[in-house]
Amino acid sequence: MDAVSYKTSNVNQATAQKKWILVDAENQVVGRLASQVAVILLGKHKVDYTPHADSGDNVIIINAEKVRFTGNKLNDKVYLRYTGYQGGQRSASPKEWMAKKPAEILTWAIHGMLPKGRMGRKLNTNVFIYAGTDHKHDAQQPVKIDLKTIKG
Repeated sequence: MDAVSYKTSNVNQATAQKKWILVDAENQVVGRLASQVAVILLGKHKVDYTPHADSGDNVIIINAEKVRFTGNKLNDKVYLRYTGYQGGQRSASPKEWMAKKPAEILTWAIHGMLPKGRMGRKLNTNVFIYAGTDHKHDAQQPVKIDLKTIKG
C-alpha cells in the first residue's frame, strides 16, 4: 500500500529541545501570568507536546515585585501555610508578601497550576523568579517574549 504514513513522535529527555525564555512580569496580573508560564513549562505551546515528559522550556521571570492583583485581592486574599506544630497555622496577605518576598507570590501561583506529583516537582525546577531586573542566567542567552504570542 502506497499511503502517506504519519508517525506520532514522542519527546523524551534526550530529544526535547528546551529553550530559555525571559518574561517581564511588570504590570502583569498574577493569575494570568502564572497560567501562561505554566503552559510554557509544560510545553503545551509546542507541536511535539508529550504529557509525560519534561518537554517545556525554562522560564526566567524578572520584576516579580511589580505584578498586580485585580479587584481587592491585594488585601482580601489569604495565603495559608502550616508549620507542622500544633496551632502552627500561619496566614499572610499578598500585601505582606510583596513587602517581604515578592517572588514567592509567583512561585505559589505557578506551582498551583502545574501537575501534582513527580512531574510537577520536576517542572518547578525549570522556573527562576527574580524580584528585580537582574538575573544570573545571561550565559543561557534567554529570549525575551511577549506572553500574548503563546497559544496553549
